[in-house]
Amino acid sequence: MDTRALSVFLSVADTLNFSRSSELLHMSVSAVSRTIRRLEDELGQPLLERDNRRVRLTGAGREFRAYARRSVADWQRVRRQLGSDEELAGEVSLYCSVTATYSVLAPILEAFRSVHPAVEIMMHTGDQADGISRVLAGQDDVAVSGRPAQLPRRLEFLPLLESPLEFWAPTAECAVRQSVETARTSSPGFDWAGIPFIVPERGVTKEMLDAWLRERDIRPRVYAQVAGHEAIIAMVSLGLGVGIAPRLVVEASSMAASVSAIEVPDGLPPLTIGLCSLKQRLLGPLVKSLWDVAGQTYGAQVW
Repeated sequence: MDTRALSVFLSVADTLNFSRSSELLHMSVSAVSRTIRRLEDELGQPLLERDNRRVRLTGAGREFRAYARRSVADWQRVRRQLGSDEELAGEVSLYCSVTATYSVLAPILEAFRSVHPAVEIMMHTGDQADGISRVLAGQDDVAVSGRPAQLPRRLEFLPLLESPLEFWAPTAECAVRQSVETARTSSPGFDWAGIPFIVPERGVTKEMLDAWLRERDIRPRVYAQVAGHEAIIAMVSLGLGVGIAPRLVVEASSMAASVSAIEVPDGLPPLTIGLCSLKQRLLGPLVKSLWDVAGQTYGAQVW
């Protein structure tokens, strides 16, 4: 079976969105759809359920996804074993948020392509909070992530940069802005209970915020739990509440002028951003080569 077709299916199974997969794979939506149909015809049953609102894997699709992952991984291993000793060839699966693609990864990928042009990067994007779990589950070789307080023992983490993790409020005149200015968040006795809060629903920054709140016995009024810092900033800019996000995300956002940092005494610690991978995956030359280039690009200590 064509490994390229398997890779297309894996992308759609991951994104559950034909348009998104077409962007990631640099293919037309119709070409992606034709590839999936050919696989379904070859197997004699549907792999995906489609309607006007969503795409879902069928039972057969879930089983085929496991087969496709094994097949693609086996093919990459054979290519490495039979390929030239002088040039690495194969594929590395990399997961990151959209912001991290150009804020963190751009210089790494540029350097990597010049050193290892025969290695393909299969990029998957989504909420950065999912990066560690995807690497642990074997869905991706490497992910861009914040460093958790407790790193799972099977993982290796390569720190690349730090970004201040700050509280943000809308710049527009609204009830939230007025409450922040009236109450003076910079004062030690500020009562957070009167401010609607937009918080991450999961991930490293949620853990950091929860720890910060517990240490100060603060019980904020949570307006919404949102996936992704970009979505938090969007909701803050609309005047729906106060939220947290790394400054790196805000500066890269089109809504940077619509939010402003809040001065908070003894605020959140900075977020360490880097690459994570299974220690076992780093024994392979493809993942290790990307890891080394990333460390050299940012001047980090490579494993």
